[in-house]
Amino acid sequence: MSKSVSVSVAANQIQASWHDYYEMTKPKVVLLLLLTALVGMCLATPAWVSWQVLVAGLLGIGMLSSSAAVINHVVDHQIDSKMARTVNRPVAKGKVSVTHALIFAALLAVAGYVLLELYVNRLTALLTLASLVGYAVIYTMFLKRATPQNIVIGGLAGAAPPLLGWTAVTGEIHAHALLLVLIIFTWTPPHFWALAIHRHKDYARAKVPMLPVTHGLEFTKTSVLLYTVLLCLVCLLPYLTGMTALIYLVGSSALNAGFVYYAWKLKRSTDLKVAMKTFKYSILHLMLLFIVLLVDHYIPVIL
Repeated sequence: MSKSVSVSVAANQIQASWHDYYEMTKPKVVLLLLLTALVGMCLATPAWVSWQVLVAGLLGIGMLSSSAAVINHVVDHQIDSKMARTVNRPVAKGKVSVTHALIFAALLAVAGYVLLELYVNRLTALLTLASLVGYAVIYTMFLKRATPQNIVIGGLAGAAPPLLGWTAVTGEIHAHALLLVLIIFTWTPPHFWALAIHRHKDYARAKVPMLPVTHGLEFTKTSVLLYTVLLCLVCLLPYLTGMTALIYLVGSSALNAGFVYYAWKLKRSTDLKVAMKTFKYSILHLMLLFIVLLVDHYIPVIL
């Protein structure tokens, strides 16, 4: 490496601030995951959740999720540098070195695991660690580069937080917790494929085999619509199994109708801006759906 290049890299890394490390944790994504984990905690018990489990559980799950996000930044930094959406990420930009990012990820992972092991329970600690491995290693390192079904298979890791919240309170895996996982697992493909449609040229340039790149936009739009319809059916299961009551049924039906509207509009439109609108709505959909679950749990309305 020439002296001028070394100086340039060093200058970039000196510019790294706490905000760069904060950005690597994907805080908006982690906050949404923590919302679903919190709902899993609350739905696991008719009583209030213990403050120790609540604080240590959310902190531990949040730290391990953040660690997975940082590892994703490291593994994908070359891909990120070729995509307009991610070109300014700290590792891709050279503000944070790969070594420093990995040390940060390791510290987060160890701290998060210890919190869960000591103050929650071992089952939650191991499941959360497994989710980190699933996302950061299996999905990011292998599936993302290997198959257009990457987000379908890898989505299971991102769907785990409500189960983690549930096990944090009860210490056991329950069928109702798995229903919450199934909802997020089914929600993930239409959510992410909508973004992939909008950014399909970026993925093609980076040679990532996302569905719009390998199978075309029209096939992906149809897949978004079909998965959204499947999501509507899956979202009925908590009500049909007696897990939830009327507030959830009405609220989830309204939210799902909105998702179907956007998916249908995406299928019929040639404007790629509709894909981004669908993506943004999907985030709102999941957030509000889990808030509705929480409200329904504490204010059950039965006909």
